[in-house]
Amino acid sequence: MTASDPSQPGARPVVLVTGLSGAGKASILRVLEDLSFETVDNPPLRVLEELVGDGDQPIAAGIDTRTRGFSAPEALITLERLRRRPDIAVSLVYATADDAVLQRRYTETRRRHPLAPGGSLGTRVSDGIAREKALLEPLRDAADMVIDTSELPLASLRKQMEQRFRPEGGPPLLIQVMSFAFPRGLPRDADLVFDVRFLRNPYYDLALRPLTGREPTVAAHIEADEAFEPFWRNLTGFLDQLLPRYVAEGKKYLTVAIGCTGGRHRSVLVSERLAAHLREAGWRADVTHRELSPAEPVPAKPSIETTGPAGAQHAAAAASPSAAEGREALSNTP
Repeated sequence: MTASDPSQPGARPVVLVTGLSGAGKASILRVLEDLSFETVDNPPLRVLEELVGDGDQPIAAGIDTRTRGFSAPEALITLERLRRRPDIAVSLVYATADDAVLQRRYTETRRRHPLAPGGSLGTRVSDGIAREKALLEPLRDAADMVIDTSELPLASLRKQMEQRFRPEGGPPLLIQVMSFAFPRGLPRDADLVFDVRFLRNPYYDLALRPLTGREPTVAAHIEADEAFEPFWRNLTGFLDQLLPRYVAEGKKYLTVAIGCTGGRHRSVLVSERLAAHLREAGWRADVTHRELSPAEPVPAKPSIETTGPAGAQHAAAAASPSAAEGREALSNTP
């Protein structure tokens, strides 16, 4: 058997993931899913060839002793047929780990080993590990990539897989920049939240009030605030240093939320500028504006506690963004 080149021009990548139970096959499939592979865990061997035959998206499939109708000789025959096809580039990844590590992982999770389910096979994890190693040995010999996860951190596992299987030019981190209004609650999926309510508020200019932060006149009004440029330098400098560290730690998705009171002016302008800055720096960044979306429901109640005088003030802000804008001006007045 000859190993397939996953970067073969014009060929659709197909990665088969196998190995010992508890060695990290599910983690490998999740990394491949993050790399835009369509992933399927344990399809029957008889349908595996049909599975990879359609579509143009890279595909990854987990096959092991849990697979219906599994046998190592049959898996090798299927692998050889797939490797002969010119339209796909097939790689076999084998995950393994030391017996003591596998034993400990099963002990910690209290799961049964698939080859030690009880009955005549017994319930000893060590026996199941030994049976599985013998059964899968032919697949290990045929593997293009063997990964020992005994002492391998998840970030290192991800890095190894990305170095081999990331599509050419694929983004290491997907960034979502979102504007929002604080009275309506924080975005649930936010990783980083920045409050821009200290900036000059276009709401109090009657000509600008109906507009949004996407309009040049609104942008000019906000950027004329003497606090804007120092804030902007600090924000972009902070993120420019932080994002590569997220990539190094294996983070694949990041949501940066920018909030103001109404979610229409300041947060929108800063979100638009930040997404553009990130794209210019080579990141993949999308921008959404929660309060500008017509599909965004208006909550009947505020998402924060409304008991007491402070809570009553927040409740009024949630019900009426314009009222919140007015209170902000009063609170900022010397």
